Amino acid sequence: MLSISVEEFLFWKKKQLSKGGDQQAFEFLLDCVGGISASDLNLKILNPKGNLHLKKNLEFLESVWEDHLLKFCPIQYLCGITYWRDLKLNVSNKVLIPRPETELIIDIVFNIFRKKSEKLFFVELGTGSGAISIALALAYPFSEGLATDVDQDALEIATKNYINSSKQSNLKFYCGNWWSPLESFKGQLDLAISNPPYIPRDTYEKLPKEVKNFEPKVALLGGEDGLNHIREIIEKAPIFLKEKGWLILENHFDQSEKVKQLLIKNKFTSIKIVKDLSGIGRFTIGRYK
Repeated sequence: MLSISVEEFLFWKKKQLSKGGDQQAFEFLLDCVGGISASDLNLKILNPKGNLHLKKNLEFLESVWEDHLLKFCPIQYLCGITYWRDLKLNVSNKVLIPRPETELIIDIVFNIFRKKSEKLFFVELGTGSGAISIALALAYPFSEGLATDVDQDALEIATKNYINSSKQSNLKFYCGNWWSPLESFKGQLDLAISNPPYIPRDTYEKLPKEVKNFEPKVALLGGEDGLNHIREIIEKAPIFLKEKGWLILENHFDQSEKVKQLLIKNKFTSIKIVKDLSGIGRFTIGRYK
């Protein structure tokens, strides 16, 4: 650990923030790489004549911050981790950075399956970092979960995150496109969840640099109208779900009504559009028959 005076550190911090960027990203860097949390720093500031201890020197932290500012690289990729619900997850540019709004998927599941002792058999299609499936495997310890991804690199990250997050063995990972690795589980699933690529092509071309230049295109682009993957998931879901099994999908802010119609067309009932904290219809859910 490197010792530095609080006064020197605060002067350096002010200088870094004057270059641009937001304080939340800077605090994330200090916490993840520097080893000092915002709450710890606030306590240290009460005694500016004292010292604080860092895992990395100021020059290294400054170089990471400048990469973030100049190259628009997401701070989570530079730090190699992100936080999602109560999970600390490894991330790289092989996986999408899980978004705070996606955390509501877990709450939707809690509202459907209220007993944590339930023996669910669930799948997450397109797991990426593993955030959703790991959170469910932890929340329902008697369940059995499957998680698929088309990218082997993503699965290696998700597997590592599961091992780091849990001492359980109730989640298994499969490589393949959507339902294709799950042929032996037809008609057995209580629940299927996906946050698939749903960005329409025109919208994708206008995404901010920090998203378009760094996050995997395969995890974002959903075809011309953004619904290519959602259509495939919905159309094949009845083959794999039990009767009365649930499908939960995240979609683009303006796609919920179209997703609802796709669910109706494929014989789903109890269909509901769930809004996120911004009041946007972010999730569409349905029960098979």
